Amino acid sequence: MKAQLWATAGIVALASSSAGAQDATTDDNEVTVLEQLVVLGALRTPQPISSVPNTVTIIDQEQLDTELSISDDLSTVLGHLVPNYSPSRQKLSNSGETLRGRPPLFMIDGVPQSTPLRDSKREAHTIDPDLLERVEVINGSSAVQGMGALGGIINLHTRNMAQSEEWTSLIKTRMTASGDFESDGFGYKGVFLTGRKWGDADLTVGGTLQTQGLYFDAAGLPIGLDLTQGDLANSTSRDLFFKAGYDFTPDQRLQLMVNDYRLSGKGDYAVVPGDRAAGIPTTVQRGEPEGDAPENAVTTVSLDYNHDALWDGQLRAQAFYQDFAALFGGGILPSFQDPAIAPVGTLLDQSQNESQKHGLKLSYSHDGFNIPGLTVTTGLDYLVDQTSQVLVHTDREWVPETTFTNWAPFVQLNQALFDERLQLSGGLRYESARLKVDDYTTIAGAGGIAVEGGTPKFDDVLPNVGAVFDLGANWSVYGSYSKGFTMPDIGRVLRAVDAPGQNVADLLNLEPVIADNREIGVDYNGDRLKLHAAYFWSDSDLGMRLENVGGIFEVRRERTELQGLELSAAYDLTDEWRLGAMYSRTTGRFDSDGDDVVDTDLGGVNVAPDRLNIFAEWNTQDALPLPLSARVQLSHFFDRDFTGDAAPANQNFDGYTLVDLSLATTTPAGDFLLSVENLFNEQYITYYSQTATTRDDQFFAGRGRTFALTFQKQF
Repeated sequence: MKAQLWATAGIVALASSSAGAQDATTDDNEVTVLEQLVVLGALRTPQPISSVPNTVTIIDQEQLDTELSISDDLSTVLGHLVPNYSPSRQKLSNSGETLRGRPPLFMIDGVPQSTPLRDSKREAHTIDPDLLERVEVINGSSAVQGMGALGGIINLHTRNMAQSEEWTSLIKTRMTASGDFESDGFGYKGVFLTGRKWGDADLTVGGTLQTQGLYFDAAGLPIGLDLTQGDLANSTSRDLFFKAGYDFTPDQRLQLMVNDYRLSGKGDYAVVPGDRAAGIPTTVQRGEPEGDAPENAVTTVSLDYNHDALWDGQLRAQAFYQDFAALFGGGILPSFQDPAIAPVGTLLDQSQNESQKHGLKLSYSHDGFNIPGLTVTTGLDYLVDQTSQVLVHTDREWVPETTFTNWAPFVQLNQALFDERLQLSGGLRYESARLKVDDYTTIAGAGGIAVEGGTPKFDDVLPNVGAVFDLGANWSVYGSYSKGFTMPDIGRVLRAVDAPGQNVADLLNLEPVIADNREIGVDYNGDRLKLHAAYFWSDSDLGMRLENVGGIFEVRRERTELQGLELSAAYDLTDEWRLGAMYSRTTGRFDSDGDDVVDTDLGGVNVAPDRLNIFAEWNTQDALPLPLSARVQLSHFFDRDFTGDAAPANQNFDGYTLVDLSLATTTPAGDFLLSVENLFNEQYITYYSQTATTRDDQFFAGRGRTFALTFQKQF
């Protein structure tokens, strides 16, 4: 049986209410539970992990609680548990955070969160992670969910508190502090959720409220804020959550989910630039930055209807809507100047990405057709994404409104053979997409170029095929091939047009990015030992590389090739002790001179460093007066030099090692979790700051030793 990626999961994923799993008490029972684990939402229909020919990571509620007690930055959590996910920037922006060297598609209950038409790089922060009950990650390019999943799929499942005919509630509080307990470094968070059932109806409602102080490095200095892209430090946030459902029959359910998320900087500190040459990191001082503080404002709505016995098949239907606004920091920037509005050098402005998307997902699966072991899934996706980037103080369009319309019918076949020892899968997805842009003129700071609008279109068939074979004796092997696609960052392309006479329909840079992904792997799923190994390679004839030019990232459309390795192991020493390790490596190169031969390493904004994660867990119920569990995890990032014909200077990576500790106990009053992030107070400069930018004001250190105390109680 193809196993879950055990080491990245950290502990055995025991519970999935939708899969009907129960706690394992013996080795035999544990195997039964593992066979019931399914991928619920990352794929179009629920599928057992054993039939998925890709690296799969499922992060369950217990793992989330442990990791969030250390850091409630979702990117940090993913970096600890998901192979080949980039180190977190520890900022509001997740620019430079990739999965297997390409951007992943984030979803909340299946609703896409990414904004590829004008990529805000904020999709990792559109919901408070304390509102999640599990996370599913499928590594590798895929078109199964439509546009955006070049690196893989990250589906965030929201909580369901409706457990019985009585109210079930959860309260959680968390306090964080820097290692020196600086007064400006304290952070506070509160979470409340409640739910109940009324016969066939159920309701979950609640929210979170958080204020974060400054982050401090290992030297005790406040870490600089990213006042352009946005920061998690020195911010406030709140999240309001609502989920209601009704079961018409045991096989039919209608569910409405609404999540409204807001995060904003406090705007009371100014940046003190660092000095790269001298190794002095960026810091802050009291002051009022120019313009309004960066913020995220995201509303996600989904209406789901499931029928599990429609003509002996399963129907899944979802209508969704997302309203996304990302405000970036302001300044008197050269590109914002317009002498018709104010004297050059005096005009302050700031931009905001605005995106509204709505769509429909339909799928129907049927077992039978007189062919034993065959499941056929067919469906249709519809998406409309309207995106623009405006300058909020002067009401100008920096990026004109672009409307992306996409229709995509698909069919997927799964065939089990030889008493289900061989699982075959394959499918086709037909993408028919249109991009509409009206005539527009670039802003004065970009030359005031008139550009003729247009409606470029593309049609393509995206296949996938895979196989999983149970070799016996707990071993299995798998292989897969799939295509994924996304649109390039069209906003960057449109606002950068610098020559007259251009027509949107003729801009080569607007062609979609198509990535071919191949993967082979092997798994061992013994009673105590779990092993996983995977090798992948991916290429794009017309890729999407970001390059930092004068502090602004520009899109480069070039041939790119990536390959990588993922290894993991976990071993249960006893019923109380568990050890594990994960190693991941991604390398990538691009064609810098247009001769269709890759010649230069992809930089740190595109690929993650080689990484080794090691963990040890201890869980006892009887040895102490109170139950106690502990987790120690180590993350080592290896040095990397970027070479090739067009490799930038002074952007190589000096690695570092971080260790985290989490302790948890259960008392009659509730659960207490004490954690220490960066236990040994390692001083380091973040991966992004070393490899993706040369600006002194973005020379950010990482967080030093940070304490967190969490209390939670369900009643």
